[in-house]
Amino acid sequence: MTTATTTMNDTGATATGRTLEELVDRVFEALPGAAPGLAQTIRRSVHEARRLRRAGDLDGALAVLASVDRAEATEREARWTYAEWLSVARRRFAGREGAVIYSPGTGRAAVLAPHTGGALETLAVLGMRWPVGKLVSRRSLRGLRPLAKGGSR
Repeated sequence: MTTATTTMNDTGATATGRTLEELVDRVFEALPGAAPGLAQTIRRSVHEARRLRRAGDLDGALAVLASVDRAEATEREARWTYAEWLSVARRRFAGREGAVIYSPGTGRAAVLAPHTGGALETLAVLGMRWPVGKLVSRRSLRGLRPLAKGGSR
């Protein structure tokens, strides 16, 4: 048992009265090179998505990650957000027949599933223009391939 687990009470607050998420945010802020602003917003969004995932709200976690503005994010922050989104998307759509994760590059991805008439339905997106629920043709996927590890279901 660690010190952190022995000092936590039933409400999720530590002995100092702060939640674990607040303490994690303070640790990140104290790291060398940590700048306030966008980086802090990305960190908080990823932590919120993780909290939602642990609570069983996978759709909520995907929505939080998809809403993150990664325009000014560092490559590390973009990769972190992308990795979290992939993890949640794989869990959320693991049982969906024919669901495939396509990615044109790091930081951009979409979960697509077959729909009537040969079209594909967009189930989740990260950093792409397609909204969830949009039907796309297979022609629009020119040059895109499913992710090699776990892209196909």
